[in-house]
Amino acid sequence: MTSKFKVIGIFGRVKSTGVMETLKALISFLRSLHQEVLVDAETAEALEDPSIIPIHRTELSKRCNLLIVVGGDGSLLHAAHTIVNDEIPVLGINRGRLGFLTDILPTELKKIKAILDGDYILEKRFLLTTTVEHHGVILGQGDALNEVALIPDSVPHMNEFEIYIDDQFVCSQDSDGVIIATPTGSTAYALSGGGPILHPQLDAIVIVPMFPHTLSIRPIVIKGNHRITIVITPNNTATPRLTCDSQTFINTPPGSRIEIQKKSQHLHLIHPLDYDYYETLRSKLHWGRKLHYTE
Repeated sequence: MTSKFKVIGIFGRVKSTGVMETLKALISFLRSLHQEVLVDAETAEALEDPSIIPIHRTELSKRCNLLIVVGGDGSLLHAAHTIVNDEIPVLGINRGRLGFLTDILPTELKKIKAILDGDYILEKRFLLTTTVEHHGVILGQGDALNEVALIPDSVPHMNEFEIYIDDQFVCSQDSDGVIIATPTGSTAYALSGGGPILHPQLDAIVIVPMFPHTLSIRPIVIKGNHRITIVITPNNTATPRLTCDSQTFINTPPGSRIEIQKKSQHLHLIHPLDYDYYETLRSKLHWGRKLHYTE
């Protein structure tokens, strides 16, 4: 059968343990299938293989029609920020700790053959996009697959802000900050903050307060097409920061207005046919393990 994907792009966080070995094995395996392989330039430099074609990361998604990421979820997040606007499908080989997004093991490279033949599950994961404005000046913009989080600056302290949904006032908070997470991000930072787990196919966003100075503030789940506005109140004495997947940091001085909404482009995430989301929860988070009763 002719491969559904003609050109395969490869990206790896080469400083991670075991990634180099898996990258070499992956390239060798793909070449044995007579696949054209392009490698991210930084990854190619670390591999020191003159037969590899290095491609700058910003060009990789324009030259390939499948991107394979070797590393952990952080590696896939990093790659997703680069290729999401081109909506190139992404497949993850897990060399990290958890592997919620990178679900093929290094010992399971043969599963890639079935995927190349068209036997796979395709998921579309939505992202959030955010803009910070202060007195008419844009201070920064960013995208997030996991979460947009308002956090303290270098010194932890309470921040005062207001939250609006579609311009309707929701609440004021006096807290360390707030996490606005996608279903993908509901098992990441938001989960650590006490937020709920959202199935990745839900069209929903979760708002999780961070250490609020009141017992009445709780996480809330809203529809995915709602627009969220956070206003940093003028009487704040410090400047909190906004972070997108812990990759982009934007200062938000008092009086700043933060707009957060769903991004129009999606991350196209590929899984093998035996992918099981609930098994991922059980194995990665030790969540709801099946009880074995004895008669």
